[in-house]
Amino acid sequence: MKHVTVLYFAAIRDLAGAASESLTLPDQVLTVHDFVNHLGEHLPALKPALSAVRIARNEAFVTLAEPIATGDVLAIIPPVQGG
Repeated sequence: MKHVTVLYFAAIRDLAGAASESLTLPDQVLTVHDFVNHLGEHLPALKPALSAVRIARNEAFVTLAEPIATGDVLAIIPPVQGG
């Protein structure tokens, strides 16, 4: 099992009901893609919004294929709007 910290920003924070949390991920969560799927099951209110977010791992934006490791900090960042 992997232990990670998840940071929620803007509207995602409102849906999650917290700014951050520590999660223990099942062994089958190996990539960012797996993590996003797990997060949608863990917090069903987030599921509809997860297709539009960006994920940062340890302060760098990553692709869905990136691996997840114990100690990672994963930030869930919704699209930025404005002009």
